[in-house]
Amino acid sequence: MLTSAKMRLTSEQVTKYDRDGFLVLESFAEKSACDRLRERAEQLVLEFDPAGLVSVFSTQEQSHLRDDYFLGSGDKIRFFFEEDAFLPDGNLKQSKERSINKIGHALHELDPVFSEFSKTTAIKQLVADLGIENPLLVQSMYIFKQPRIGGEVTCHQDSAFLYTDPIDIAGLWFALEDATTENGCLWAIPGGHKEGLKSRWRRDSDGRMGFEVFDPAPFPDERLVPLEVSQGTLIVLHGLLPHRSLANRSPKSRHAYTLHAVGGNSHYPEDNWLQRPAEMPFRGFD
Repeated sequence: MLTSAKMRLTSEQVTKYDRDGFLVLESFAEKSACDRLRERAEQLVLEFDPAGLVSVFSTQEQSHLRDDYFLGSGDKIRFFFEEDAFLPDGNLKQSKERSINKIGHALHELDPVFSEFSKTTAIKQLVADLGIENPLLVQSMYIFKQPRIGGEVTCHQDSAFLYTDPIDIAGLWFALEDATTENGCLWAIPGGHKEGLKSRWRRDSDGRMGFEVFDPAPFPDERLVPLEVSQGTLIVLHGLLPHRSLANRSPKSRHAYTLHAVGGNSHYPEDNWLQRPAEMPFRGFD
């Protein structure tokens, strides 16, 4: 992580974040820290037995509408496959290790390696500098963006899925490998966070998920800019910032680790998809 002398955001960086809705911090994490997370993720996948627990992650079809394995993952470590990982007969096209889309959503709570990385003084100070008071870490994901089959993540706002009232959330996206336009880097709309929330993904009284749409106009693709970054870079994303990543059809993976921090003084509704049981409430950095 950053040295203590470099932990604080400058006023210029805070101004840029407020203006653009994102901030790119190069060399935030050391190579050794990135490699340790990658090695730990590989070990978790090796130990994972997918028998009878196949869940596919897709932003195209929202296949999680009734997927209890996904919707109940807020307090667990669970594994989700790439949409293009399977043959027509339901068997994997290639090894399990080359087929997982992501691991989520409580790595930062339940795994000691990811917890140590997620709760460093550098990250705690960064969240404070963003103005998030009494921060709570609500979600973590390890994203593989597999070679050849890494799926597209359509343009979205994080606050559509992790809504707070008032909006008080930041996504922390750590590049564990170089991210380029070839292997599926992030794209974002500078300043798009100032244009309001377009939709919310909410639970209904039956526990099913659906979108409440406030603005049906599509995100303007022509305003998206690529965020190509090197290993160790941290991209900070405002909750209202429209962003996406395209499919990875290259021979190189694009591993990333993400955290989402929300203000503990804001209201986190019970109809958000990600919930925790009473015995495992959201926690901060302590």
